Amino acid sequence: MTSRLPALAALLLLAGCTAAPPPRPMAPAVPADDNLNAVAWIQGSVEHDLIYLQTYRDAQRRLPAALADRRWDALTPDDRVAPARRLPPAVVLDVDETVLDNSPYQARLIRAHAPFNQASWDAWCREGRARALPGVVEFTRYAAAHGVKVIYISNRDKALDEATLANLRQVGVPVSGPEALLGLGTKVPGCTQHGSDKGCRRQQVSRHYRVLMQFGDQLGDFLDISQNTPAGREAAVKPYLEWIGRRWFVLPNPSYGSWEPALFGNQWAAPMQDRRLRKIESLRIE
Repeated sequence: MTSRLPALAALLLLAGCTAAPPPRPMAPAVPADDNLNAVAWIQGSVEHDLIYLQTYRDAQRRLPAALADRRWDALTPDDRVAPARRLPPAVVLDVDETVLDNSPYQARLIRAHAPFNQASWDAWCREGRARALPGVVEFTRYAAAHGVKVIYISNRDKALDEATLANLRQVGVPVSGPEALLGLGTKVPGCTQHGSDKGCRRQQVSRHYRVLMQFGDQLGDFLDISQNTPAGREAAVKPYLEWIGRRWFVLPNPSYGSWEPALFGNQWAAPMQDRRLRKIESLRIE
C-alpha cells in the first residue's frame, strides 16, 4: 500500500499558504481628546436629556409657590441692589448649555482635532442652528403665561445678540424683545464688570425684577467667584446650598466651564500635557 502521507502533507502546506489572510493595515493613531467622552455623553446618552427634563419639570412645579411668596428672591445680597418685594417677577437663564445645545460645535472641534477659538465659536453662533435643550421651552412658556418675565444672561459677546435672539425665537422660547438678553459687554451704570463675571448684569436685573429662579450650567451663572480654585468654588456656593433645586437650578456640563481651569491653576498658557497631568493629579483614588 502506497503511503499518502507525503501528498497529504503537501496539500496541507499549500492550503496553509493560500488561506492565510493578508496583514491588516495599522489604524492611524487618534490623538487623545479630553472632550470626546463628554460630548459623546451629551449627545448620545438618554440620561443627559432626562436630567434636563426633570430639572425644568421640577422648576415648573415649584414656580407657583415662588410667585405667591413676595419674600422669595433668587439673587444673592451682593446682586440685589434694589428691594425686591414690590417688583414684578422674572426668571433668569443662562443661554449656552442651559437653553441652547451647542454640542455640535464641540463635536466639530473634536473631529477637526482643533482647540476652541473665538472665530469658529462666533461663526457657529451666527449659524443659529443650536437646538433647545429638553424641557426648557415648556418651562419658559409656562413662566411667561403666568406673568413671569424670562431674561437671558449670556456670555456670548453682545455682537452676537441679534443671532442669539433669532436662535432663541427659532427654538420657541419666549423673547419679549432685545432687552431680554444681556450679553457679554452689556454696560451697567455704576458697576465695573470683571472678565466674564455676570454680577453687574444680575444687578441690572435686580433693579427691575424680583428674581424667582436662576438656571445655569456654571457656578458663575448664579454668583461671582472670587477664587477659581476647587476650594474657592466650594466656599462660594456653601452659603446657598439650601437654594439648590429651589431657587437655583444647576444643569450638567462636562464639556467645558470654569471648573476645568480650576484644576490646573487657571494656567491656560501651560502646555496641554501639563494641564492634563494636573487634572490627573486632581483625581481621587480612594
